[in-house]
Formats: sequence, C-alpha cells, structure tokens
Amino acid sequence: MTMAVQGGLLFRAGGGLARVCRFKAALPTNMAAAPSLKFHTSPVASYRKEERYSWFNYVLGDWFSRKENERSKIFVIDGNLAVGKTTLGKTLAEKLDMKYFPEVDVHYFDRFEGDGLPMDKKFSGNVSLEQFYKDPSDPDGHSIRFQMIMFVLRYFQYCEAMNHLISTGQGVILDRSVHSDFVFLEAMYKERYIKKHCYDYYYMVKEEVINKILPPHLVIYLDVPPEEVQKKIEKRGIQMEKDIPLTYLETLDEAYKNDFLKNYSKWSEVLTYDWTNYGDTELILEDINALTYENSPWNKEEDKSLHHRRRILHDPYRVGSWFNIPEYIPEVTLNAVDIINLREEHKNLPGRRFAPGFNPDVGDRVWFKW
Repeated sequence: MTMAVQGGLLFRAGGGLARVCRFKAALPTNMAAAPSLKFHTSPVASYRKEERYSWFNYVLGDWFSRKENERSKIFVIDGNLAVGKTTLGKTLAEKLDMKYFPEVDVHYFDRFEGDGLPMDKKFSGNVSLEQFYKDPSDPDGHSIRFQMIMFVLRYFQYCEAMNHLISTGQGVILDRSVHSDFVFLEAMYKERYIKKHCYDYYYMVKEEVINKILPPHLVIYLDVPPEEVQKKIEKRGIQMEKDIPLTYLETLDEAYKNDFLKNYSKWSEVLTYDWTNYGDTELILEDINALTYENSPWNKEEDKSLHHRRRILHDPYRVGSWFNIPEYIPEVTLNAVDIINLREEHKNLPGRRFAPGFNPDVGDRVWFKW
C-alpha cells in the first residue's frame, strides 16, 4: 500500500485515496513505445519555497521564538459562498502584514512544477467544481471524489501555511481551511449527492489526519442568511453557480454554526460578524487586537516541538504518507495498473521527472547532491 505526491498527482495503490486520481481518458498501453523526450525542470518554485531544512538549522539557532511577533498567527476567514471572504482576507493581510492564502482549487499543485499552468484534469482526479455544480448526483461518484481531493488539497495548503509561519514568523490568513472542509460534505450528504459509505470514509480519513496539525489561532466567520447568499450568488453572475439549491446553502450555514464554530471555539478564537451588507474592517482590526488566544494549543508549543513539526511540514511526501489508509471505496479507489500508466504519463511531461537542479538533460550535475 503506497501513496506519493508528485506535482498535482496523488498516487496510491489499493487504498481509498487512489481513485482521487481516477480518470476515464484512454492512456497509452505501451509506454516504452512513446517517443524519447527531454525533461526540463522549471523555474517555478517548488512546494518547499525555503532552502532544505534539517536539525542542523535548529542547532545553529533557526528557532521560531527568534522570529515570532504579535502577528505570528494563523487566521482563517470562513463563511458561506459569495459572502466576501476573499476581499476581507486580502484587506486584512495587507493591513496586518500577513501572507494571504487564497482558497484552493483542484490545480493547487500544478503551480509548483513544470510551467506552473493548470494540467489536464485527469492528473487532478478528473474532477472539477464545474462538473460538481453541473451534475452533483452523478452516479459515477464524482461528488465524493471531488470533495476528497479538496480535503487533501486544503490539508496540504494548511500545512504549507503552518510551515510558512514556523519558518518565517510571518502570520498567515487563509480563505477557508481544511478544518471547516467537512461542512461541504454535510451539505452533499443531506442533498443525497453521496452515499453513506462515502460519507463514513471521509470522516475516517479526517479523523486519521486532522489531529496531526494545529488549529488556527482565529476564525473570522462572515454570517449571511442563506437567502441573502443566494442573492449574492445571482449578483456575481458565475454561470456554474446559478442552480445551487437553497437547501444546500442552508445546510452549509447549519454545519458551520452548529458544528464547526461550536467545536473550534474551544481552542480557537472566533469572531462572528453580520456580513449581509458587508462590514467595518477597522472594527475587525480592533477586535483582533483585543484577543488573548489563551486556549490555543499553539501556546503549548516550544522551539523544539515546532522544529519537529517544521521538518515534517517541509516534506510533502511525508505529509502525503498520512493519507495511506487501506480501504476500498468503489467511487474512489483506482487499480494499480491504471495508477502506473497515469504516473508514467505524468512523469513524461516536461519538468515532472526531475527535481530542479537534478536534470542531467539540461546539464545539471547530480553527483554528491542529496
């Protein structure tokens, strides 16, 4: 049972997450017959934007406490669809000198390798938000595959955000996060877009991995009644969103308020604002300045424990191994032969076979590198 993360591709043989990469397009059956290609590495930054980090950095005094300041926090902007999370997140990030992380999409990994452009969707699980909105009840199981890959990608983004905070001391603001991802699953299940065994599988994976990361210091929830959310969706005019049922928006609202906010208020600060007609950013800044974060699990972390976290978060392959859960789910699991074929096709794309600096085809010297 193996799982690896390579560019935008999650590989796993025999287990549930393998078919997160499910695809239907015909793949070449004789990869050896493919024409010889030169593989070029890309100037696009990798997932690990910093230099290689090890215990040696820690011994030399590369400690979080020496970079920490009052804004060394993780903030998450949450709320229903089309309520203004992106605008508020960018504004707060600019005013607080924090790094802004936009909401992930299925092409999250693509920007780190190759030319940085979105790849064919078969390398991202053959799923898309457009397809979900077009046919959420697709009997093929598209909805659960889409939600599983969104959970995985939000998880990786949150790990990237944690790594940035620990490595640089600069605080981060995320547009949604993996911690609230389950509200979409709840809405899908209530609308009968997914089956019970898929619902249970999601929570099995979530329980396995969610406690390996720390919660955000602060959740800012933008509260808008579902009826008003529907009006905002109509106003912004994105075609694929026009048929989202009100009941779906209502379930998102209920899951946020009755589950996510209620539970996360035990260890994260929670600020809730009526955002029906938007609100006062300066008031939010005043409220942020008054917070104490006294219940945050981050308070128990020390330089040594954060050093160990950083070494793990620095390595996406190690993070990916946490999802190696042996479970067969027909809608999600892909057979090993198809994985091998898809993996080979992916590796034959320019910039995907070798890491930057390790490509002999372009003259890189690979001896004595590790």
